[in-house]
Amino acid sequence: MRTDSSPGPLPAREHLPATDAGTPVLDVVIPVFNEEKDLQPCVLRLHQHLKSTFPYAFRITIADNASIDTTPQVASRLAAELAEVRSFRLEQKGRGRALRTVWSASDAPILAYMDVDLSTDLNALLPLVAPLISGHSDLAIGSRLSRSSRVVRGAKREFISRTYNLILRGSLQARFSDAQCGFKAIRRDVAQVLLPLVEDTGWFFDTEMLVLAERAGLRIHEVPVDWVDDPDSTVHIVKTATDDLKGVWRVGKALAGGSLPLDRLARPFGDDPRDREIQDVPTGLARQLVGFCVVGGLSTLFYLLLYTVFRQFSGSQIANALALLVSAIANTAANRRLTFGVRGRGGAVKHQAQGLVVFGIGLILTSGSLAALNAASSDPGHTTELAVLIAANLAATVLRFLLFRAWVFPDRPDDDRPSTVVASHTPAPNTHDTYDPPYDSTPFRAGEAADRSWRDATLQLQPVRPTDTDPRDRR
Repeated sequence: MRTDSSPGPLPAREHLPATDAGTPVLDVVIPVFNEEKDLQPCVLRLHQHLKSTFPYAFRITIADNASIDTTPQVASRLAAELAEVRSFRLEQKGRGRALRTVWSASDAPILAYMDVDLSTDLNALLPLVAPLISGHSDLAIGSRLSRSSRVVRGAKREFISRTYNLILRGSLQARFSDAQCGFKAIRRDVAQVLLPLVEDTGWFFDTEMLVLAERAGLRIHEVPVDWVDDPDSTVHIVKTATDDLKGVWRVGKALAGGSLPLDRLARPFGDDPRDREIQDVPTGLARQLVGFCVVGGLSTLFYLLLYTVFRQFSGSQIANALALLVSAIANTAANRRLTFGVRGRGGAVKHQAQGLVVFGIGLILTSGSLAALNAASSDPGHTTELAVLIAANLAATVLRFLLFRAWVFPDRPDDDRPSTVVASHTPAPNTHDTYDPPYDSTPFRAGEAADRSWRDATLQLQPVRPTDTDPRDRR
């Protein structure tokens, strides 16, 4: 269902200006579970590094995932001693849950996280967030699989990591190289719209977020990192791998079914200010023309193949009508999805009906051309017929694109989009389609936790999804 609270497409990225010391540009979240031993040296080392190398105001947020040792006390003590450190308590485990809660409530324009063991060299932190600050990219990830990365870890973890990323490439067509590295960052404006679409609350959270961002066309920056394996890690590899594969299946099914409203994540063409000065250029025209030409070329080949087959047992007019009808249905479906980006089944019947009207116009053009050819020659050759049909189809193709763009799949005027950007589980309104995503539709605004329990730096947080359980281990 369409709702007025659904956000429109993301605005163009802007370079973030330096802000007052009280407003941090970067918020680094450290999810922890029973880390009483490693937490203090980790935070002190990270704090010292940021103090000495990071040119913007920053914050370090400790997100405690229901620790049962003295981790909460250590976190509270660090928050009291260091002005740039805050601590929050969640009563349920799950790294994804912790990141979603803290990131949703943070006021910093750049949000990052890293594992408490600091396996990743901190010298990669500034290169990680710099493209987000400059406005060049939307997300950034550390990659241990880059050629220039230097990694120290056992053969077992190396094999598992590379196998998992191969699975992502083969099943979800992921192009990023390292989904599991605990070293990532995201712009807050992107997180406000992307996080409500991410369902996982555990270790698969990172992968799901990256896959959806990449499918929506957001820019993901990769930074080669130096990484040393933590020999004391208690990650349950088999359990984590099983849950990750279940997540791959769930996300792949949602993407194939078109139930995810990824259009709300699209960036406008022309982030460069000079591009915004261009007047009277239809939005997305260049991309749509390319897509339409590709679909049109394939449809023409399909049409000619069908015509040749039908011509074996029928006259030219009947063969032309049948071939054009079948190819028109396929052409409308392909243009709907690939050229104009309409997903889901809603409105498909209407679009096919409108496509058949466009087909009727093409039929008139091609049939008229054949009639004129038959009038000029009593027995035209097959090659001549094909040449005339190709010329007629070129004219019909131009008309088809104009009708598709202006009537069947019209662009939504910018003035119709709501001015208040609110992250919501409900899809963005458009004239193309309707959606029924399998997510909770309760909206929340930037600065609020997804469970609306965010209040201050000392209060405990309720979990984002109270019915979820996450029996997996730390962070």
